[in-house]
Amino acid sequence: MDFTPQGQAWVNSLTLWHSSTISRWLLLLFSPYPLLHPTWICYPSVVEQHSEYLEGLKAFLRIPSISTSVEHSNDVHKAAEFVRGELSQAGLDQVQLIEETGFPLVYGEWRHAPGKPTLLLYGHYDVQPADPLEEWVSPPFEPEIRDGNLYARGASDDKGQTYILIKAVNRLLRSTGRLPVNVRFLIEGEEESGGGHISRFVASQPPLLQADAALICDTEMFAPGLPTLCVGLRGIVYLEVEVTGARQDLHSGVYGGAAPNPLQAIAEIVCALKGPDGRIRIPGYYDRVRAPSAAEREAWSRLPFDEAAYREHEMGVTALVGEPDVPLFERLWARPTVEVHGIRGGFTAEGAKTVIPARATVKISSRLVADQDPDEAAAQLTEAILAACPAGYKAEVRVLHTGAPWLIEPENRFIRTAASALTEVFGRETVFIRSGGSIPIAGLFAQHLGIPSVLMGFGLPDDCIHSPNEKFLVANFFDGIRAVQRYLEVLGSEGQ
Repeated sequence: MDFTPQGQAWVNSLTLWHSSTISRWLLLLFSPYPLLHPTWICYPSVVEQHSEYLEGLKAFLRIPSISTSVEHSNDVHKAAEFVRGELSQAGLDQVQLIEETGFPLVYGEWRHAPGKPTLLLYGHYDVQPADPLEEWVSPPFEPEIRDGNLYARGASDDKGQTYILIKAVNRLLRSTGRLPVNVRFLIEGEEESGGGHISRFVASQPPLLQADAALICDTEMFAPGLPTLCVGLRGIVYLEVEVTGARQDLHSGVYGGAAPNPLQAIAEIVCALKGPDGRIRIPGYYDRVRAPSAAEREAWSRLPFDEAAYREHEMGVTALVGEPDVPLFERLWARPTVEVHGIRGGFTAEGAKTVIPARATVKISSRLVADQDPDEAAAQLTEAILAACPAGYKAEVRVLHTGAPWLIEPENRFIRTAASALTEVFGRETVFIRSGGSIPIAGLFAQHLGIPSVLMGFGLPDDCIHSPNEKFLVANFFDGIRAVQRYLEVLGSEGQ
């Protein structure tokens, strides 16, 4: 069966009449595209399987599994049960929910390929909050296809891509009854809320997760149709800072000019951390930063990129910011950041209230790069924040979560094989990029299991992950299934 974009467009036009036996023969006899897999007789009709996979993904996306929201705890558990059902249906063994503290991990395995490599397949079933709801064209948990894209929260990050892994394995088992390699699935429900459960589990259960490499689908292609492997991720330190002034809120007329204002203090703290030129002002913060190699910089310079389109259409801004003497890709992928995510305090409702707040809170993150250490960076940030807090205030710094940066050589065997499989499926040379985002699990797999991770993503830069109107290109969903399947096949043919 072929999942090419041309094939998808063609089969979409047939969805109203796919169920008849005659239609199946017509598809076989008169299709202008190579839609049928050589082992087509083992499958239902191509249209049925296309519909089956797409409807399964839609069912997954309808579950509002927001792990950061207490009111959605039942939905997160419902999503875990959904994944367990999908793994069982796919033909995996030992499928189970691992429930200790936090939301469940979903585990399954197939280990009947002696002498072949073992892959640890990772994804996550939790999603970000959908706010602001009024900016969604269609409701975030009512999946809708428009212009070839599937719109829903989690469509690209990461339910759609996790489902690719499940369906690639399912497709191989349905067609041949076997897999060319051994696999273990480990799907979590706290990636968007710190990943505490999986961090503890990976650290304490290396024998259960023994593998030769991990395969993660949670990244993006550099451009449509351009197969991409991510070989570097930034780490993260996420902080919450509470600044206290007076014992209670004060009248700004009676006390203004003498009373400390925590909102003003937060502004001063933030400006002490990073200057208007985008350079971080924390002493020693760049000391460990590993600069990209000349070869990597040269490869980045050859990527197909339109900065104006990136600025205007992808971001919707009038100008880019950051260190002016550092190239854009290096700023995005190989330099640390400090960003403010929210400031809470004082009066923000409609109308006016002349109050000096007693306390205010700011949420700050820093993205880290190789070879920065999260614990050291958290200590440096904390020290800088406390030092910048003005007299008359008390600042309390709380580290909410951290994750280490991750970097792998493109010459790694599992990376090379993945690049070959992607090139074969997409018909274009695979490119290697880094990501400015953080996927802490890659670092945890390296630290505790001693295995490399292959980041094979099928999202696109304009998928609006973490934002309203998140989407996933339907063609990429099916191409992703083909690519993962081909990777397993090529890896299996190479042996150990």
